[in-house]
Amino acid sequence: MRPSVTPTRVIGAANAAVVVIALVALMLIPGGAEAPSAPVKAIQSAQPPVAPSTQAPQPTATTQPPAVVATPEFAKQVKANEAGLVPVLMYHRLLKKRVASIDRTPGQLRKELEKLAKKGYVPITAAEFAAGKINVPAGKFPVVLTFDDGHWSHFGLDDSGQPKKNTAVAIIQEVAAKYPGFRPVATFWINHEPFGLEDKDRQKAAVQWLVQHGFEVANHTWSHPDLRAMKTAKAREQIVRLERLLKKLGLPPATTLALPYGSMPRKKKAAREGSWDGTRYDYDGVFLAGAEPSVSPFSEDFDRGAIQRIQSNGRKGECRKWCSEYWLGWLDKHPGERYVADGDPDHISVPSKLRDNIAKKRRDQVNAY
Repeated sequence: MRPSVTPTRVIGAANAAVVVIALVALMLIPGGAEAPSAPVKAIQSAQPPVAPSTQAPQPTATTQPPAVVATPEFAKQVKANEAGLVPVLMYHRLLKKRVASIDRTPGQLRKELEKLAKKGYVPITAAEFAAGKINVPAGKFPVVLTFDDGHWSHFGLDDSGQPKKNTAVAIIQEVAAKYPGFRPVATFWINHEPFGLEDKDRQKAAVQWLVQHGFEVANHTWSHPDLRAMKTAKAREQIVRLERLLKKLGLPPATTLALPYGSMPRKKKAAREGSWDGTRYDYDGVFLAGAEPSVSPFSEDFDRGAIQRIQSNGRKGECRKWCSEYWLGWLDKHPGERYVADGDPDHISVPSKLRDNIAKKRRDQVNAY
């Protein structure tokens, strides 16, 4: 029997441990979210504006799987279970030599993504997941790749206007080119200096490139504070100031928010919706620092105000049972618990015994077998 995955776990010991580790790692080491190190400045100064590419085109996220209409017979054939668990993977910095436990190397990211591709996972954005817009081929499994803090190792452009080698975006595109079914999308939750850039024109060029290539750029607050440690009005200010930056950079309002350190404001509702200084926000999904796969967005138990994530990491220390290597292996061993797509974004296919697990407002979409 699998460990319980319920909204009450949000404030449980496992998630608290992840938050504590993140607080120590990001606040005390160089290059954290609020104190960029010297290498950030160096890369920032060399960052070129977007230039026409002279290289072969990279894989794009615009291609969608051919539409199907799932019947009970078809859903049974592909073993569809759209009430199952979805891994929402959380990444921070990519460094050649890891400094903090939450860091990953480019090689570790590449290895994990190739493993996902081989096993049949297909990336979707956090916005698509939170809104229940899951368009994944029949028999495949959605996965959400999320990157916190807008670190320079996530994205940068070389002189030809292509993603810099060994950045997160470059690695995602390389894996997608090698495994065509692996959709090259991810979510980047940024603070006030996205990707180590201070110049607003360069910031705008960077985020525009990302959204034009199918990536999501969304809200991780202005300066990455612990929202629970401040008054609610200040927490709302942090969220709104970043929303205003997104607008200045030419993006629409974000539909998702990642909580710094996974720390919920004193008033939980303030994370998902609210206003400050005349500017409102209203999110489809608020994401934690996490320690478990998320329940399906179609599930009766889905709490869009506290969506679980899994830290990308091996199986040492706290990660023996709470990080990506453990959970991806667990889902392989428990395929009946994993979200399996039916290929039909308009229906929700589940085994008959799971019909009642689907939220009441979605029951008219259920295709049970």
